[in-house]
Amino acid sequence: MENAHSYTKKQQTPSFEVTIYKDLQKNINNIQSMMDNPSDLIVKKASLGGYDRDCAIIYIDGLVKTDYISQRLIKSIHSFNKYVDDNISKDDGEAIINALQYDALPASEVDRVRTLDDVTLPLLSGNTAIFIDGLDQVIMVDTKGWKSRSIEPPVTEAVVRGPRVGFIENIRTNTSMIRRSIRDPNLRMKSIKVGRRSKADVTITYLDGVVNPALVKETVRRLKSIDLDDVESSGDIEQWIEDSFLSPFPQVQHTERPDRVRAALVQGRVGILTDNSPFALIVPVTFGQLFHSAEDYYERWLLASFIRMLRYIAAFFSVFLPGLYVALVAYHPGMIPTKLAFSIAATREGVPFPSLIEALIMEGIMELLREAGLRLPQPIGQTIGIVGGLVIGEAAVTAGIVSPIMVIIVALTAISSFSLPSYSLAISLRLLRFAIMFAAAIFGLYGLVLIYIMINVHFTNMKSFGIPYATPFAPQLYSDFKDLVVRVPLTMMSRRPKMTQTGDQDRSNRKRGRR
Repeated sequence: MENAHSYTKKQQTPSFEVTIYKDLQKNINNIQSMMDNPSDLIVKKASLGGYDRDCAIIYIDGLVKTDYISQRLIKSIHSFNKYVDDNISKDDGEAIINALQYDALPASEVDRVRTLDDVTLPLLSGNTAIFIDGLDQVIMVDTKGWKSRSIEPPVTEAVVRGPRVGFIENIRTNTSMIRRSIRDPNLRMKSIKVGRRSKADVTITYLDGVVNPALVKETVRRLKSIDLDDVESSGDIEQWIEDSFLSPFPQVQHTERPDRVRAALVQGRVGILTDNSPFALIVPVTFGQLFHSAEDYYERWLLASFIRMLRYIAAFFSVFLPGLYVALVAYHPGMIPTKLAFSIAATREGVPFPSLIEALIMEGIMELLREAGLRLPQPIGQTIGIVGGLVIGEAAVTAGIVSPIMVIIVALTAISSFSLPSYSLAISLRLLRFAIMFAAAIFGLYGLVLIYIMINVHFTNMKSFGIPYATPFAPQLYSDFKDLVVRVPLTMMSRRPKMTQTGDQDRSNRKRGRR
């Protein structure tokens, strides 16, 4: 048992610190054995032109530009003597590999490594390894060329007015979209590897001179603390680096839109891009920022302010409306206007369930329809959501299981949750809705007030990367109210948010008297 445990532990942390040998065939056998000779590992042999040395070109099929390798790389190796001086001796290995690296190979990124461990990771990332007989070094050439989908409009953050581009699964394409929108030499992009086995590429981007250096340092520290063997997407990173995994509220903002990342960088926040994920992460984030949409900055301030206020009202309906109905019907019917109270009583006549069970039935059905609509193909999903809601609601009212007023309340609640720009926030509010319904059924309006106080206490104690989650409500930063519930005209927003403690506070050169 001890030997088995030792073997398992050894397999969990593989290491291939094997030195490169001067024997070409031995190196080929080692790398094939190390990777168990997969079918997509391609080994092509060539001769170094004019120098009587055999070479092996090794790459993973599907990760590289095969046309580039066959038409340019191998051709350059065959005609090597055309690129070097005649005075290089055939026995001078160092001079040969220097000439191959700096003169002969037609590539922008060419590196030299000395161990198999340094070969495998670039090889699995789309690079090509060139082994030369008689030399104990390997040349790695950047030949990445795997297939990726084209740039498309973002699915989860559609806007009426604004750019129609969204991130894709290729991290290099995503970084290029950010660089196109911020042409500032102070834009920084730092890359690290995350995951013991997956070795996922993660890029941290920020504006030097604007961002707080402590925020960048903390972001790097949290990313390097990730102790997982497989980091599949940005969702794994988000769950690892957030401040409190017990909180239902999102503490890291995610987005498909490059313009949202650009706006966050200008505000002094940090963006995190992950390879194989079309979502970027933004830290820190506050509760108020989750109500902002990219479209708020493309419309005039009056329209943007009106829409933002509608979102806050929608959030209130999404969380408290079913609970408020349960509390008023079960405990406080005297607070309902007389005519409305008689109308509600008439519609509930014959309903066999109390108001809580009635609300739970309809909310449960709505959640099932929502999930079914997401999992089905898009045209069918939309039909199921609309038709299913109408048919089931009408059938439930006809059967006397629920009252018509309950159907109206659940429909209004669902519409309100759909109007929120942050999908993660909408899910969090959906969870709170059920807790509030139970509190209202037990304590009435006192339960609603108690839950509301608990939520506010939770907000004021939460932090996102050192920034209080309730900022600028608590602590109060009055200057940041200009871009919170109401968005003031752009001419009055010449200062960056104080909450991020940026280095450069000025967004424009307007005088302080008009800020």
